[in-house]
Amino acid sequence: MAEILTPDLCVIGAGSGGLAVAVAARAHGASVVVVERDKLGGESLNATCIPSKALVAAGHHAHAVRGGAPFGIAADEPRINSRKLHDHVQEVIASLAPEDSVSRMEALGVEIAKAEARFVDPRTLSAGETLIRARRFVIATGSRSLLPEIPGLLGVPYFTTETIFDNTRKLTHLVIIGAGSVGLELAQAYNRLGTEVTVVEPARPLPESDPELAEIALRRMREEGVDIRAETEVSLIQARSQGIGVIVKSGGREEMLDASHILVAIGRVPNLDSLDLDKARIRRSRSDPHRLEIGAGLKTTNRRVYAIGDAAGGPQMAHLADYQAGIVVRNALFGLPLRQRPELIPSVTYTDPEIAEVGLTEAAARRRRKDDFIVTRWSFAQNDRARILHQSFGVAKLITDRRGRVLGAGIAGSAAGELIALFSFAIANRLSTRHLAAFVAPYPTLSDIARCLGLEVERRQVANPVLRGLMAVNRLLP
Repeated sequence: MAEILTPDLCVIGAGSGGLAVAVAARAHGASVVVVERDKLGGESLNATCIPSKALVAAGHHAHAVRGGAPFGIAADEPRINSRKLHDHVQEVIASLAPEDSVSRMEALGVEIAKAEARFVDPRTLSAGETLIRARRFVIATGSRSLLPEIPGLLGVPYFTTETIFDNTRKLTHLVIIGAGSVGLELAQAYNRLGTEVTVVEPARPLPESDPELAEIALRRMREEGVDIRAETEVSLIQARSQGIGVIVKSGGREEMLDASHILVAIGRVPNLDSLDLDKARIRRSRSDPHRLEIGAGLKTTNRRVYAIGDAAGGPQMAHLADYQAGIVVRNALFGLPLRQRPELIPSVTYTDPEIAEVGLTEAAARRRRKDDFIVTRWSFAQNDRARILHQSFGVAKLITDRRGRVLGAGIAGSAAGELIALFSFAIANRLSTRHLAAFVAPYPTLSDIARCLGLEVERRQVANPVLRGLMAVNRLLP
């Protein structure tokens, strides 16, 4: 007879979002079962986010060896050891793994079921020989790499953004299919590590980013030697005795690329197919069958089941999953009708320079607010720390309403991912440029860019007729 568990909460998937739900629920005293068929930590730790950023860090160090001349240091060509590069990435993963381990979760009181999860009915989940009838369920199953339908692809060895970090050999010419954030992060990193890199993208590179900011990063990558081909399609892939033939097509013209390796980086789709969602009366989105139909509170069409992270669709970011975890826990355990605030979630592309955005972009502000917004820019060349670092290549954009309330920000430049947190904080707390202008940044730091943007908007407000009137009245006072 199958064992039956009846926890307050059952979490399906032990990635960053699923474990965040489990830890938060246990902190409130709820009983929790987590069902995971593979490694704890999910794709973020084991296959995508952490490994890619570790590789990007290695690329930064290699680039620094070559770039010492502006500082009076003789430049040199770094010697790349592919095996040690692989080991560096794996060591980073291993150093973080204890935070997501079975022993830590069990020490917190979370029960781990290592099994495939399938719904039996709207209130019951099977996990191997165990049945789980939880009060509430959370789908946090993550995502997998999407494969394009390119003739010949399945006939050659290829990497995905999950498998490339297992590589221990030198990549001579890497052809990357897809110019999204992850594809271009890896393109620049591998180029800096001595690999010839060609990126093929059928549309615009970095399509989710502000075009002005994206162009700054793309220009730097092209200057470094990354061959980025926009509006270009891969029409055929040919197996060869040595290497791989990649036929690309752009504007009616075909060209053969001689590749040593291929990386597919066109995106990811949620892991939902094995859950037997129909038995739980959980519907998929009509507009996109890869996604679930969910409400603002992250509840599926089954009121007992929530979805977070990649499984919920939308941007695929670990910090978004963590944010959603907090909403779901308070919703599921306490019945609090909390909803997502998408404008609070920053995004970062870890190229060099980095691209970071939060809140409304300029394009979104134009669509939604017509003329009721102001765009203010501040160049990194105007910042003393950026000049010291020889990192003056970049710009920060601030989107405000006409009263000065911060609606959004975008940055392309050094440490953009760190700087965007200031603007995320401002939006979360409904602050204005008056607050940005009032804080004191240590000198010399890049954070002073936020203060300067606030001051710039406030300076413009001096031209406001109301403020001019107040000034005139004040002159009459003793």
